[in-house]
Amino acid sequence: MDGVSVFESLALGTPLVHKLFSRLFLLANNNTTMVTQVESLNKLTTVVCDTGDFNAIKKFAPQDATTNPSLIYKAAMMEEYASVVDEAVAYGNGDVSVTMDKLAVAFGTEITKIVPGYVSTEVDARLSFDKDATIAKALELIKMYEEVGIKKERILIKIAATWEGIQAAKVLEQFGITCNLTLIFSIAQAIACAEAGCTLISPFVGRIMDWYKKSQGVEGYAAAEDPGVMSVTAIYNYYKKHGHDTIVMGASFRNTDEITELAGCDRLTISPPLLDQLSSTQGSLPLKLDPEKAKAMDIPKIEMTENTFRWMMNEDPMATEKVAEGIRGFAKDIVKLEQIVQDKINAKNKKRRTR
Repeated sequence: MDGVSVFESLALGTPLVHKLFSRLFLLANNNTTMVTQVESLNKLTTVVCDTGDFNAIKKFAPQDATTNPSLIYKAAMMEEYASVVDEAVAYGNGDVSVTMDKLAVAFGTEITKIVPGYVSTEVDARLSFDKDATIAKALELIKMYEEVGIKKERILIKIAATWEGIQAAKVLEQFGITCNLTLIFSIAQAIACAEAGCTLISPFVGRIMDWYKKSQGVEGYAAAEDPGVMSVTAIYNYYKKHGHDTIVMGASFRNTDEITELAGCDRLTISPPLLDQLSSTQGSLPLKLDPEKAKAMDIPKIEMTENTFRWMMNEDPMATEKVAEGIRGFAKDIVKLEQIVQDKINAKNKKRRTR
């Protein structure tokens, strides 16, 4: 080094010192970015896995897991879960309705062995406008869980957030049965759920974006301007401002930008493909939703009555359309799953007759 020591280099600012500091900077920078986005998100938000696939849940080891008829249908079509379907058919003894309930509980029971927290099990979407039938179905599901030793405190009964569904959840919560109100597309639904004492709500993000993309004829939105992200943010801020304890769990994501823009939300339920993306992407995430900041916001309180609820929904074409579409979609998958169950029952009966 032409007789120049390291100490002299530090004093003189020679190329050697610049090289040393550059190397130290790179090492420090690499150390700070080794955390993945999903690890960073876990520090800010409770991550939930949105699937009926046991293997996917084991892979990500989330706190909770959610299912719905569409996810159960997909899982039931997988060969590796054929035994779960067969056991439900045997339990139902020819009764399709009982078999369907047992199938949902069977998947939920297996999931409780993997996650330490809540498992959501959905009530038949075709009961979405029948308060009493929803309550009765929820009680049947909880009874089936208790038969296999699963306490009701582990289960969230998932109900579509119609006015009737919300009122059913209000009664169930009074029985100590925790509820997850799904298909939330409007602040009106969210407020009604909070005032009913619901444990958790699932406001949808991606489906809201889908509607606005089509309505406005655009390709997409920056994450902060995404209508779905803005909807969940507004609900979260309203809850924290007015002291509601109902958990906000963002759902139905189309991309990881929507997820990272909601870092700090109480919970986020995320599909395995998006969890994979977050797991393979390095970088710390900033806190986006802050309860203390929300408390300082000027957000007027809305007293939610049935008339107010129905009028606010009437004035929101997106929410009205997406709730109806969601219920139809879940009902369609229930019918397809019922056909699978009926085919298995028929095959079982045919086998008996040929003996």
